Amino acid sequence: MSTDPAGAGAGPRLPAAPPPPPAAPGPGAASGPEAAARPAATGPRRDSATDTHCPYCALQCGMSLLPDPSAPGGLDVRERAAFPVNRGALCGKGRTAPAVLAPGARLTEPLVRREPGGALEPAGWEEALDLVAAGLGRARERHGRDAVAVFGGGGLTNEKAYALGKFARLVLGTSQIDYNGRFCMSSAAAAGTRAFGVDRGLPFPLADIPRTGCVILVGANPAETMPPALRYFTELRERGGRLIVVDPRRTRTAEQADLHLAPRPGTDLALALGLLHLVVAEGRTDEEFIAERTTGWEAARAAAMAHWPEYVERVTGVPVPQLRAAVRMFCEPESGMVLTARGPEQQSKGTDTVGAWINLCLATGRAGRPHSGYGCLTGQGNGQGGREHGQKADQLPGYRLLTDPAARAHVAAVWGVDPQELPGPGRSAYELLDALGRDTPDGIRALLLMGSNPVVSAPRAAHVAERAAALDFLAVCDVVLSETARLADVVLPVTQWAEETGTLTNLEGRVLLRRRAVAPPPGCRGDLEILHALAARLGWEKGFPADPEEVFEELRRASAGGRADYSGITYRRIAEEDGVFWPCPQPADPADPPHPGTPRLFLDRFATPDGRARFAEVTHRPAAEEPNEEYPLLLTTGRVLAQYQSGAQTRRVAELNAAAPGPFVQLHPRLAERIGAAEGDRLAVISRRGRAVAPARISRDIRADTVFMPFHWPGEGRANTVTNPALDPVSRMPEFKVCAVRVEPAEPD
Repeated sequence: MSTDPAGAGAGPRLPAAPPPPPAAPGPGAASGPEAAARPAATGPRRDSATDTHCPYCALQCGMSLLPDPSAPGGLDVRERAAFPVNRGALCGKGRTAPAVLAPGARLTEPLVRREPGGALEPAGWEEALDLVAAGLGRARERHGRDAVAVFGGGGLTNEKAYALGKFARLVLGTSQIDYNGRFCMSSAAAAGTRAFGVDRGLPFPLADIPRTGCVILVGANPAETMPPALRYFTELRERGGRLIVVDPRRTRTAEQADLHLAPRPGTDLALALGLLHLVVAEGRTDEEFIAERTTGWEAARAAAMAHWPEYVERVTGVPVPQLRAAVRMFCEPESGMVLTARGPEQQSKGTDTVGAWINLCLATGRAGRPHSGYGCLTGQGNGQGGREHGQKADQLPGYRLLTDPAARAHVAAVWGVDPQELPGPGRSAYELLDALGRDTPDGIRALLLMGSNPVVSAPRAAHVAERAAALDFLAVCDVVLSETARLADVVLPVTQWAEETGTLTNLEGRVLLRRRAVAPPPGCRGDLEILHALAARLGWEKGFPADPEEVFEELRRASAGGRADYSGITYRRIAEEDGVFWPCPQPADPADPPHPGTPRLFLDRFATPDGRARFAEVTHRPAAEEPNEEYPLLLTTGRVLAQYQSGAQTRRVAELNAAAPGPFVQLHPRLAERIGAAEGDRLAVISRRGRAVAPARISRDIRADTVFMPFHWPGEGRANTVTNPALDPVSRMPEFKVCAVRVEPAEPD
């Protein structure tokens, strides 16, 4: 066990990781020198090298870090070819990740606002922690427990997510906790749980992708969002498999496809139903699989048959011949996969949309079989593990539901409290943010925010900023002074990925160990130490250790028997096996061999009570906001290769900023001609919620009725000023991917 009081010290005692054997990195993933997926620098491996993982996306690419005083952040990133996910390749974000460790790029001392409206000023840790405890406690005493809220992040380690959920429910006694992972894949999680009984981003390893016959990739652009993953699709085509990409834009990923379908934003549900209609009409269903391993087919089939090809063409803009070609391409091989990402999920009907794509897999027998199935490309670094262990509004550790009496009893026993003391489910992420600072009986008056930047990343972001500014008290724990942190009363500087040890769960359900490689600056503390100190100030002297391995040992017990069972996973085992796939229960008899983990789910049965997958009875419906005379166009948003999420970290890296210096509005030449715009002209994108301004980028790679903006930047180019917070009724996912706008020339800068 580590004895570092900051909870991010030398870390647990682990076996030394063997040096990776030399290996070819495989084909690259993305074009362009600024952030291509290529191997990190190679060279002689030193004994001081630390094998760890990238801090960014859910691939959690393996890398090795070597001390180098001349390098940004004091670390040199080296290839780790033996790690099976990325096999040495890294994108530009991973290669430059240590730059954010440098003192000039990050916070190194607490900041406090001593007077209302005053500036943030440096402070000591004791003063800052006292102020946070007092601010949270005061709001709870004056307005009740649910007047205090906690907002987490999908980049927090499993240990932090677990401790944050426990802190909210025990120390603060509040039901008001959610996290930015709600904006990531909650619709896919809801649809997957409804269909299969459990949600795991990919129910199979990435290595299975090249072995399938056809992949339909829906609303995903891994060439820019997770470049090292593109090699799997390249290998698929090299082996004779086919790739179909569904996206309103011709992205770098779509350029690699055998078939690109470009539907109108917000019509993915109609598209999936139209494909299923053709599957039935052409006699391509797998009746044996349907009969033996599914339920609900009759109702789902009837719903799909109402979506005939010509109707789907009118709704989506995808020609009937392309619909027929997609069905033929997907059904002719013996195996196939459908993979979704934010495109179909970030809609007010995202759960039903994903459910329709799952229906396509089930009807053709492409689920629960080798090299086949539905999966979701999780976005954030710990988007999977972050929601499994308690920082989601309705869940307890192990993917247990807060409304399940047995789940409450199990977790309460691990925590040593009465189940009645645990609050019930709280608000979802946007609903929580919308309640900030409201002077109402159910308003939130104080917020502890850890690892998120909703002032940039949330929909209707200007409104979210106003709500955050109206709080009685706001405390932010972050690596950098983000746009949200600038509004805080107290900002606590925390340790980063390379300065602490902890586990994360990647998009495959592979639990990984990220190791400490360098000591943090003296003014920074770990999130676990902060929760330990705050809990003690609020009356909980025990139960919140700062040592990550000690927290993980408790997490194992809390998750035991849950859908996401980690009880058979240990730090030592993760290190020895390069990650362990959950579920991995602990054997009932200690003499029995350890459970091997579960790389592939559903091969024998689905995780439903009867072992059968459930079809979803879904029909197409319009987006929450359709174009009209005043707002005749559709806006869709996304990411670019060199930036990540709200940009809070990547915008502090010179190399990445050189590659992607600011926002832009992508539009078709016909639209540009209609509004009189030339390349580089400042354009205003206006919705019912606000206005974003950015330079024009004219391209034939987008539909003429659609404009695109990346969402990484604050200020006048903040895309989320414009986006619609309309929520999916099941997942509570906002409709980031489609809203009605108009575009017009803006005044010169």
